Amino acid sequence: MEFHGNNDYTANTEFKINILLGKNGYGKSTALKAFEQSFRGQEEIGAVKYITPERGGKLQYEPDIEHSITNNVNWLYDTRRVNRFERFRQQSVAQFRKLELLALREIEKDANLRANLDYTFDSVVEKINALLENVEVRRSDAGFKLYNKQSGEELNPDVISSGESELISLAVECLVFFKECEEEKVNALLFDEPDVHLHPDLQAKLMRFISDLIDESGFYVFIATHSTAIVGALDSYNEIGVHLMENRQKNLQFRRVLDIHRKILPVFGAHPLSSLFNKSPIFLVEGEDDVRIWQQAVRSSHGKLAIYPCSADGIDNLPEWENEVTSIIDCVYDDATAYSLRDRDENDGQIELEDSGPLVRLRLVCRAAENLVLSDEVLAGLGTSWGELKRKIDHWIKLHAEHNHYTSMCEFRDSGYDSENFDLKEIRNDLMGIIGSAKPWEVAIGQVIGKIIVIGRENFPNLCAFLGEKVTINILDIANSEH
Repeated sequence: MEFHGNNDYTANTEFKINILLGKNGYGKSTALKAFEQSFRGQEEIGAVKYITPERGGKLQYEPDIEHSITNNVNWLYDTRRVNRFERFRQQSVAQFRKLELLALREIEKDANLRANLDYTFDSVVEKINALLENVEVRRSDAGFKLYNKQSGEELNPDVISSGESELISLAVECLVFFKECEEEKVNALLFDEPDVHLHPDLQAKLMRFISDLIDESGFYVFIATHSTAIVGALDSYNEIGVHLMENRQKNLQFRRVLDIHRKILPVFGAHPLSSLFNKSPIFLVEGEDDVRIWQQAVRSSHGKLAIYPCSADGIDNLPEWENEVTSIIDCVYDDATAYSLRDRDENDGQIELEDSGPLVRLRLVCRAAENLVLSDEVLAGLGTSWGELKRKIDHWIKLHAEHNHYTSMCEFRDSGYDSENFDLKEIRNDLMGIIGSAKPWEVAIGQVIGKIIVIGRENFPNLCAFLGEKVTINILDIANSEH
């Protein structure tokens, strides 16, 4: 479906939930406001609500707000077109009274609802209370009051957390919009930074709450946010699209959230201002074996190496993952770096790869990750040496002519024991058995890489040669910098 906003803004989407990710100042709020203003008065458009990004105030009833809402149908919408409104939550309390009226009218008009004794306004309020751990909302003459769920004690709005206040306020706003949606028309909720004041767990609760309402009513939601946790909270929801916002872009093209996004986006942290991503940058690797190596390296470095290894599920997928990571960084962060590492495989040409924007692209000098096992330092860590291992391999070959990997082991021997370039994939576990270690080969490698960071590269010349200069320097730089 294509939506048209003021000032040439357009949005193409096939999804019910549409996430707009972008940096501060890129025009996300401007885009939502342009759509909100243009939707009003269009015949095919039903209910429309824009929720401003900076939502201040406290959850208390103020008669002048209800008076303004009652006497000027446009007052609520006009006050919310600013980026910050200090009395937003007081408006939400007034909206709660409207929610009660809408629910009671709904029951009055629908005989089936009247016959359903389980459906009351209190059952609507329970949708709000289900979001809260410690606080509950109860109807009162002034809209609602707040109570401690455990003790039943009434609470002053000033003593509950900003997250609880925010969640109550937004739940009321969403329920009012939900009740105002018109059948057979397009209804649109334009939500500016729902992550403000909300811990990632509360963001997840709010997103599930909204998706449940969409399942009942089928309205569209457009969310402008910095929070990748918002996308992560909807990882099992099929009706979600993402647009990575470029600076002042007016043509918004929402595309399906890929498995790549579901796996990558949580790595970027709840919010760019948290600096979680910079403290532990993503480290793309080919597969799960590589993930285990680098996870062990992180542990063995005693926290000095701070990276987040992430599998691209194969070398063929790695370029696409690199592109997606680069796109996300460019639209969310001002200054961040990510890394990708691939095996050399059969590439006998230039080892070093060109970096791509914020993405540092690395390649091993040895053929593949398993070849790192045969570096002098990893073998020493396993209590053996090259000379001893070659003698053991010769002995193994004499005794295992019927073994499934006999031919591959012979080919390794006939290569002159080319530890750096031979394809060890088929015999890597056999080699660990010959060495006499029950340790997984990935753990053995990761432990020694971690020691490079703790002790220094001069003590690991052979392993550093296998890794390559660019890989070694970059992992040392990551460990020595304040990410």
